[in-house]
Amino acid sequence: MPKPDPGEKPKVQSEAQSKPQSQPQSGDSRRAALAGLIIAAVILGVGLWLARDLTAASKMQDCLMSGRTNCNVIEPAR
Repeated sequence: MPKPDPGEKPKVQSEAQSKPQSQPQSGDSRRAALAGLIIAAVILGVGLWLARDLTAASKMQDCLMSGRTNCNVIEPAR
């Protein structure tokens, strides 16, 4: 880039010249965001299922370790 003469005003680059030419298309970024959201929801669901299952197993183990023999969960008739 050549230096401007002392009496000449420096040229200002237009916005089109200063922005990078390769911008991602909106469809691609939406697809990636949707995929990330689905993956996060699946991980959250698996985590909640695992936490509930481990809590139930822990309660059963606590009951059995206390020496009781009637630790089965009794579900009411519907």
